[in-house]
Amino acid sequence: MNKKTKTFPLPLSSVMGRSSFDKPDYFDNRGRFDRVPMDGRTEKRKTSVPESKPVRFQGAGLTGPVASKTLRSMTERLARAGIADTVVLNAIGQVPRHLFVEPGLSGQAYEDVALPIGAHQTISKPSTVARMLEALRAGSKQPCMKKILEIGTGCGYQAAVLAKMANEVYSVERIKSLHELARRNLRSLRIANLRLHYGDGMLGLPQVAPFDGIIVSAAGVRVPDALLDQLAIGGRLVAPIGLERQTLQRVERVSENKWESTVLDDCHFVPLQRGTV
Repeated sequence: MNKKTKTFPLPLSSVMGRSSFDKPDYFDNRGRFDRVPMDGRTEKRKTSVPESKPVRFQGAGLTGPVASKTLRSMTERLARAGIADTVVLNAIGQVPRHLFVEPGLSGQAYEDVALPIGAHQTISKPSTVARMLEALRAGSKQPCMKKILEIGTGCGYQAAVLAKMANEVYSVERIKSLHELARRNLRSLRIANLRLHYGDGMLGLPQVAPFDGIIVSAAGVRVPDALLDQLAIGGRLVAPIGLERQTLQRVERVSENKWESTVLDDCHFVPLQRGTV
C-alpha cells in the first residue's frame, strides 16, 4: 500500500484533537559533547506536592531555608494551577531557579514570569516548563524516563529539571554565549547524567538517538524531520509550532513510519532557527 505523506503540522483549522502522518528520511549530523562536571488545557484538580529531599543551596539574593521555602511555595502554586504529575512537581522542587537568573533578578526567580538571560532569550515561566514536562510524560506511571533530548538549553534550568526525570539528558544550544552560561550555571549542581552540546538543534543528535522524549524550546513552522526520526517508537516529542500564532503540540511515534500529533494549548516562544552563532 502506498503511504501518503502529509505536511506537519496540519493547518490549525483542520486539527481535531489528534492527527497522524508519515514523513520522509532525515539527514545526519556530527558533533561533540561537553559533560557537566560531577559534583554533586488539562483538567485542573487538587494535587499535593510530594515531599522531596531537602534542598541545600545558596545564591545571589537568596540563601538556605529562605530559598528552599520559596521553591516549595512555587511548586505548590503550580499544583494549585493544575499541574498534576507528581514526578514533574518533585523534579521542579529540587532545582533552585534563582541560580539560573541574573543576581539582580533573583528576587523574581520564583514568580511565574519569564526573565531575560541574554542574547535576546529568556528563561521560561515555571508554569510553562511544568506544562511542557507534564505533556512529555503524558500521564506515564514510570518515575523515570530513559533518554531525553532538549533543543534549546538556554540558561540550563529546564535541563537541570529534566535530569531529575530521566536516566540520561542531552541538551543542545545553538548560541555559544548561552551554551557557556548554562555550563557555568550547572557546574555547582554537579549533575552527572546531563550532557551539553553546542550545535544546530534542528539536526538533533543522531549519534546518541533514539530518544524516548524530545522537548523543543523554540517554535518552528513544523517539527524538523531529523527530530521525528530520532524519536523512539513509543516516544513523545513536545514542541511549540507556528509563527504569529503558536500552539503547543505533542507528537508520539506509534510505528516506524507513523507519528500522531495532539494540539495541547496556545503558547508563545522564540523562533526555531538553523545553524550556530
